[in-house]
Amino acid sequence: MTDETPSDPIKDAQPAPTTASAADMPPDRLAIDPSSPFFDAEKLKRGVGIRFKGRVRTDIEEYSVSEGWVRVQAGKAMDRRGRPLTIKLSGPVEAWYEDLGEDAPVNKT
Repeated sequence: MTDETPSDPIKDAQPAPTTASAADMPPDRLAIDPSSPFFDAEKLKRGVGIRFKGRVRTDIEEYSVSEGWVRVQAGKAMDRRGRPLTIKLSGPVEAWYEDLGEDAPVNKT
């Protein structure tokens, strides 16, 4: 016989870690233009929220969290191929998946 008492699996259970997995974090850079190398339809379908300079924006064409910039459409101006002209704005960028709810993990610098 051994002197060890059997452990209670319910008492010994550890709480689940609360760290965000890579699947819960949006990519560092993402674009809505299908011709861009940073376009990813699957990630866009989930809904990506963007906060730029402390304000939630819905008019973002492309963003980069690590480089700290977003591209937005410049009015109604179009280039010669019929695509909207964009301007690059610099500042702090935060991104999250909207389908994860209020306390979703945020990708920020």
